[in-house]
Amino acid sequence: MNSRSQQLKAIDRLLTIMDELREKCPWDKKQTLQSLRHLTIEETYELGDAILDNDLNEVKKELGDLLLHIIFYAKIGSETDDFDIADVAHEISEKLIHRHPHIYGDVDVKDEEEVKRNWEKLKLKEGKTSVLEGVPRSLPAMVKANRIQDKVAGVGFDWEHPEQVWEKVQEELSELNEEVKNDHQNNIEAEFGDVLFSMINYARFINVNPENALERTNKKFIKRFQFLEEAAKKEGKELSDMTLAEMDVYWNASKKIHK
Repeated sequence: MNSRSQQLKAIDRLLTIMDELREKCPWDKKQTLQSLRHLTIEETYELGDAILDNDLNEVKKELGDLLLHIIFYAKIGSETDDFDIADVAHEISEKLIHRHPHIYGDVDVKDEEEVKRNWEKLKLKEGKTSVLEGVPRSLPAMVKANRIQDKVAGVGFDWEHPEQVWEKVQEELSELNEEVKNDHQNNIEAEFGDVLFSMINYARFINVNPENALERTNKKFIKRFQFLEEAAKKEGKELSDMTLAEMDVYWNASKKIHK
């Protein structure tokens, strides 16, 4: 591993390159905070993919892409004298010190849950009017639901036992089933949302990240379906011309390979 001085030298090199690109490269010169935003989101998802695949070399590369974006934003901020990379680093350092009084102060905590509760209380003291204020509006719905539940639990608004949450899941499923029978589309959507919300809550109680779990299933399904496509192609068949029973033969074979 690199020493601290080598790490700082590497960051300094990146800062210098960013200065040069911003001055000389036509594309880099044109970029703004707004134009980079969607690219940053894309890079974040690519990092998430690499983490799910446990591809550490790819994680390293994607972290580099994200770091470049942070340096880029800071460079743009420095050009208008609003902030630079030092301000960014100092801001997060001060926040971490303030939010960890059990490390940098005289507060005692028993466990991780107490740390989270203290974190939310400190944020309210900093001027936030709601514990949900920090949940980004543009988060995907599943991630947002998970963050909402995590945050309200941080101030004690939570179930006590997993069994209670599972009972709530069963209750919501029953209500959904009733609305499906009644064929009230608007109510069906509302109840379906309640089922998802309760399942996401249950995931938290059994220590499962619902986003990661669903994406693992997505990846597994893609691999199985692509195996089915390839197997059919090798026999000169088109999926659109096959019966479901014929496709099931290949599908069951794919399940043995991609578990």
